[in-house]
Amino acid sequence: MTKTAEIEKTSRELAVIAAQAADEKKASDIMVQEVAELIGVTDYFVIATAGNDRQVEAIVDAIEEDLRVKGGAKPLHREDADRKWQLLDYGNIIVHVFQPEAREYYRLEALWNDAPVMDLAAEAGLTDIPYSDRIAKLLEEAKVSLS
Repeated sequence: MTKTAEIEKTSRELAVIAAQAADEKKASDIMVQEVAELIGVTDYFVIATAGNDRQVEAIVDAIEEDLRVKGGAKPLHREDADRKWQLLDYGNIIVHVFQPEAREYYRLEALWNDAPVMDLAAEAGLTDIPYSDRIAKLLEEAKVSLS
């Protein structure tokens, strides 16, 4: 075990690690929602989009690896919906990686639109994430409501 993994990370720090790992694998529409006050079963949703089956798998594998190495965390559950949507459940954070059609269909981020959205540029140093028009608009609305 690495020295970093020996230090217990907060759920917020784990969410940042997951977002950074998704970004490293070229995920788009990455967002982190703080849902603890709304649903009570987890603290954060990390949501990302991948272009195809292979990229979904690569992003999920990278997130799982980085959370294990940098955060000392292992998923409690891993679910695969025909590689269109994969889920990693860590208890205090839940990671969702969608292909575009599945992300559009489920609109998970809109379901919890009252949840505060993490500023990934400020907290994770992620400044060049590509966003679809729908997600960009949702993030802009979230910034306005937090002001």
